[in-house]
Amino acid sequence: MNRRAFISLLGGAAAAWPLAARAQQPAMPVIGFLASRSPADSADVAAAFRKGLDESGFSEGRNVAIEYRWALGHYDRLPALAADLVTRPVAIIAAFGPPAAQAAKAATAAIPVVFASGGDPVAMGLVASLNRPGGNVSGVNLYTGLLGAKRLGLLRELIPSAGVVAVLRNPSNPETDEEVREAQAAAGTLKREIVVVSAANDPEVDAAFAEAVKRRAGALMVASDPFFLGRSALIASLAARHRLPAIYQFRAFVAAGGLISYGTNLADAYQQAGLQVARILKGAKPADLPVMQASKFELAINLRAARAIDLSVPPSLLALADEVIE
Repeated sequence: MNRRAFISLLGGAAAAWPLAARAQQPAMPVIGFLASRSPADSADVAAAFRKGLDESGFSEGRNVAIEYRWALGHYDRLPALAADLVTRPVAIIAAFGPPAAQAAKAATAAIPVVFASGGDPVAMGLVASLNRPGGNVSGVNLYTGLLGAKRLGLLRELIPSAGVVAVLRNPSNPETDEEVREAQAAAGTLKREIVVVSAANDPEVDAAFAEAVKRRAGALMVASDPFFLGRSALIASLAARHRLPAIYQFRAFVAAGGLISYGTNLADAYQQAGLQVARILKGAKPADLPVMQASKFELAINLRAARAIDLSVPPSLLALADEVIE
């Protein structure tokens, strides 16, 4: 073989080596991110989810891809979005909020599903038990449904004169049923009357506030719901307009001008969901992976909102608050 032919052969082999190496590399796993809200509403918690992945060695664009699907508050879109992820196909689906979690579970019995959701995941049919979920689903329990009684107690301390408390719920979200039951069960002990008002879209939110005022509610409890969370500024402004002291489930409402919130730290819960997804990508089976429990809860109070409706916040509540907005 002459020198020129040898160099040509060597060059061709060198060019082929990277191609062969790439062909042998495993495909990058794809995570399906199924959310009830919008990208803008979810930017902070989506970042927390990616942080959980990063802590476990998975970085978006480097060794894992994420396909995002957003329902934009329209829960009826979730089944089609979940089905689309299944046909993609993805290695795992991360579903956020009860409607998204149930849509993902209904869409596949083969692809692992990790949820971050309030309410009782056993009662909602997501898992067989918290310690041994069974099937293809595990996740993070936010405990939002079990905090109805706690929020009602905080309202009593904040507005002792409010004998009637309205509870705003989304009838499209099964998670809210448990929270309403918790509030109703506590109402007798706390000597409060509960009236339930419902809304699943923007016009119905306006109508629900009008109904609460008509029924002489002295305070309002907003049940946990992704659609409500995506409308935090609207709901906080309506509460201020009607001079109706309101308690919410997440800090985002208080940051948007709401009065008081008590509930799970959402960023921490989404980060836990990222850790749970990473465990499954590393080989853990959802059936054997216990449902994680939310571990961070926060009380936030907006004193500007209180002053706007001439409400004095008791020092005892201020002392308990994790955050006070002046």
